[in-house]
Formats: sequence, C-alpha cells, structure tokens
Amino acid sequence: MNRKANAVWQGSGKDGKGQLTTQSGVLSSNPYGFNTRFENEPGTNPEELIAAAHAGCFTMALAFQLQGAGFTADELRTEAVVSLEKDGDGFTITQSALTLTARIPGIDQAKFDELAGIAEKNCPVSKVLNAKISLKATLSA
Repeated sequence: MNRKANAVWQGSGKDGKGQLTTQSGVLSSNPYGFNTRFENEPGTNPEELIAAAHAGCFTMALAFQLQGAGFTADELRTEAVVSLEKDGDGFTITQSALTLTARIPGIDQAKFDELAGIAEKNCPVSKVLNAKISLKATLSA
C-alpha cells in the first residue's frame, strides 16, 4: 500500500509560500509556509499533520488491540502534541506526546494499560522515524 502527498513551494524559505495536496483530496493546495509553521497564521504545517497522523494511527491501533482482546470502546479520544525544537542551524522533532481518554465497558486498568502500550509501540506512525527514507530528486527548468 502506498499513499501520496505533494508539496509545491515557491520563493525563499522565510518569504516563500507552499501548498500541500494529498492523494485522497482531503488536502487540496492547502497553504503552508513560515507564517503557518512558526507564527500560527491560518494554514497547516508538517508538524500538525504528523500530530494528526500519530493520533489517528495510535487510536485505530488501540481499537484493533481492544477488538482482539474482546473489548469495544464507546469512545477513544487522542491528542498528539508534536514538539519542534531548535537544533543547531535547523530544527528537530523531539517528541510526540499522546494523551488518550477512553470509555471502554468491562476493561480493567491493567488490561487497558497493557493494550494501550502495545498500540503505542506498534502503530506505524510511532515507528516512522525508523523507516527507510528514499529521495528521488528532479530539477526542472
């Protein structure tokens, strides 16, 4: 399975503007730039998208863990906070902090903690920084 997204950038790093588009069309030429990343202007940014992906991936992984153990959640609500910190001349994503609130009939705390821990460690987005990264770079006129 492959999923695609595209970024288009025009201009310099600080003054330039970009657009993000996803294969599904959920994002379609959505604006991003220095102002949406570092100054909280309207638009999106890579860290926000990573946070959304991590929250969604983890929550779905937990739903599958619960199903395998014979439980069904009434609600799983997860917030992911991705931290971007200065690192020398650039920046590094240093963490993604997940906060989960769950309503699951019939489960005890120990089983809940066990299944949530398994989901956190095994959701594909949790593993993303260990993923193989490839680059196909094309310069066009």
